[in-house]
Amino acid sequence: MNAKTLLCLTGLLFAAPAAFAQSGLPDSIKVPAGHKVALETTGVGEITYECRDKPNAAGQTEWTFVGPKAVLNDRSGKPVGTYFGPPATWQAKDGSKITGTQLAVAPSGAGNLPYQLVKANPAEGKGAMSGVSYIQRVGLKGGVAPSTACSAANKGEQAVVSYQADYIFWSAS
Repeated sequence: MNAKTLLCLTGLLFAAPAAFAQSGLPDSIKVPAGHKVALETTGVGEITYECRDKPNAAGQTEWTFVGPKAVLNDRSGKPVGTYFGPPATWQAKDGSKITGTQLAVAPSGAGNLPYQLVKANPAEGKGAMSGVSYIQRVGLKGGVAPSTACSAANKGEQAVVSYQADYIFWSAS
């Protein structure tokens, strides 16, 4: 093998996308065997919280998750869809979309939303979301409830916080 061929092969190896590694993730949010990555995206957006009464705790309040709003970008930074809710919905630019049921969460670090594993419902429409069986939320930055006070004085107030997360979409192999 000459140097030119070796250089070409090396370039191909670096250009090929690496499979998403689950090895560093908590077991509770790992996708079961028999699935492969269908789509890797980075969600960039915001989460809205509202100061509300705590359920079953008279006179106590807390910041409550209202919903997300994010753009889903592919690995090159090109918008390929959106994430919004409730209910949590991932929609591709081709119109296909999915919702799902949360199976597990695990801590991801101070100041960040938790890791998450979601079992996808069957997709609506044909396209990028067709055949998706699981969604993982990993690579988290921000998104937690505000640190400002939530009390009877500001009940009903909403706060919007920025976040970023990788959403990995899996389908059966």
